[in-house]
Amino acid sequence: QKTHLKSICLQYQLYLLPNSHFFCLLKNGMGLILFFLCAYVPKTEAGHCKWAEVLQDLERIKTSKDIDVSLYTANADEDVKCQELVMRCFFLETKVIIQECRIKNCSKTQDVWNIWKNVHENLENNKVSNTNTAKCKECEEYEEKNFTEFIQNFVKVIQRDCK
Repeated sequence: QKTHLKSICLQYQLYLLPNSHFFCLLKNGMGLILFFLCAYVPKTEAGHCKWAEVLQDLERIKTSKDIDVSLYTANADEDVKCQELVMRCFFLETKVIIQECRIKNCSKTQDVWNIWKNVHENLENNKVSNTNTAKCKECEEYEEKNFTEFIQNFVKVIQRDCK
């Protein structure tokens, strides 16, 4: 819906350039509404959660019967200062899921790859300084849990980060 609105805004702005009736349209109620909508749409895109695509792919794979693996699972209520390291742990365990999918020829392999790529990209953009993470757990210190619990915690961590 946002993409459609953006294209309407772009078409509307392109229409205004050659016609120079812009100020006349601002007197019109509909012109004002379109003007404010066009000004608002880029701001909503900026507020978009960087993990939205990962959430969508997690929803697709959470019911997979092909994936039966135990994974180190970070706690969803981990200290906020440890958020990036928690995400790195989920990222590393995603590699284990990829290996499991290769072995078993999972039906959700592409979705798992998408998760890996999107998490990797987001983590590369947010490098962590080691000074703040001294009290954070290493990935291997977390309890191993089944795939379903892993996905549930992964979703909770992402939702927490998106608030």
